[in-house]
Amino acid sequence: MQSQIDQKDIPSNFPGIPAFPDDVSTAPLLRLSSGKLLAGDHTEQERLFQASTDIGFFYLDLSDSKRGLSLLGDADNLFQVGKRLFELSLEEKKQYDFSAQNSYFGYKAQGAMVVDKQGNPDRNEFYNVSKDDILGVSDPLPAPETLHKSRARLESFMQGSHAIVTLILDILNDKLALPKNTLSNMHRLRTVSGDQVRFIKAPPQPLDDRRTALGQHTDFGSVTVLFNRLGGLQVLPPGADAEWVYVRPLPGHAIVNLGDAMVKFTNGLFRSNIHRVVAPPGLQAESTRYSLVYFARPEDSVMLRRLEESDRIPVMEDGQTEEVINSKDWIIRRALGRRVDRVDDLDYEKSAGTEQLSRRIKA
Repeated sequence: MQSQIDQKDIPSNFPGIPAFPDDVSTAPLLRLSSGKLLAGDHTEQERLFQASTDIGFFYLDLSDSKRGLSLLGDADNLFQVGKRLFELSLEEKKQYDFSAQNSYFGYKAQGAMVVDKQGNPDRNEFYNVSKDDILGVSDPLPAPETLHKSRARLESFMQGSHAIVTLILDILNDKLALPKNTLSNMHRLRTVSGDQVRFIKAPPQPLDDRRTALGQHTDFGSVTVLFNRLGGLQVLPPGADAEWVYVRPLPGHAIVNLGDAMVKFTNGLFRSNIHRVVAPPGLQAESTRYSLVYFARPEDSVMLRRLEESDRIPVMEDGQTEEVINSKDWIIRRALGRRVDRVDDLDYEKSAGTEQLSRRIKA
C-alpha cells in the first residue's frame, strides 16, 4: 500500500480553522474520485477494491461530481445544525438519551463510555439520528426543535450518503463476482436498519491531560462516511511494527471506511481497520472538533455470516465457526457495549470489535 497524497495536491485548509501541521505522521490512504467511480472507470474501481482489502479506509473526492457537490453542501449545513444542537443545556439533551430503552439513537453525554482498559471516560458528545425515523420507515423519535427544523436537510444528506454507500457496495459486489445487487439488497434505503447520522462534538482537552477521546475500535456496520475538519482521527495500519498515524482531513473529501459487517460477509477478505480519536495535532488541539458521520449497517434481519455465492471469498478454515446473530441484535450489543451506565460486566476488549478477522495482520 502506498500513499496517493502528494503535498502539492492537497487542497487548502478549511477556512477559519488552524492548519493541520505538516510535521506529524499521516495515514497513506488512497484518494478516490467519486466522478470516476460514478462513470464506471475500471482503474478507479480496482483502486477501491485495493483500499478495501489493504486497510479499509480511503478518501473520496466529492468535489468532482454533481452528486458529491450536493452532499458536500448538505454536510456544510449540518455542521451548523450540530453546533446549535450541542449548545442546548445538558439537562435538555439528556431527555433524548434512549439507551435505557435499548436504543443507540439519540443523545450520549461526554463521559458515558470508556476508552481504555483503565476505565477512563470518553471526551465526546454524540447525537445519533435514525435514518428510518427521518425517511418515515419507522415512527418518529422525540427530538430537539433544531433537529425537527432540519429534517428535510437530514433526509437529503442521508439519501446522498446512502447513494455513495450503494455505489461502493455495487462496485465491490462486482469485484467479488457475487450475484447482481447481493450487497446492496442487504442495505436498502427504505428498509428497517440501524443506519444513522451522528453529530459529534469534542471540546479542547486540558493542556496537561490530552489523551484518547474515543477508544480504539472497529466500526460494526458496513460502510462509514465521515466528514470532519480538524484532525484527531487516527488509524493503526496493518503490520507488526505499525504505529498510530493521523488521518488528515481534506477539503472536498469524505473519509470512508468499511466496518465489521463487510469482514463477516467476506470472511476477512475486506478489512475493518482499528481506529481511535485523540486530541487534534498542533494548534488544532485548541479548537472544538465537530464531526458528521453517516453509518450504513445491514438491514435488521440480515444474518452476519460469510456469503457463499462467490469463489473469491475465502472459505471457512477447519475449526472456524460463525456466530449466529442478526444485524439488529449485534449492533445493539456493540453500540451499547461501552456504556458504563448500561453494562454491568463491561469487557473492553470484546467491545472494541467482535470480529477478530478485522484485526489480523496481513502480509
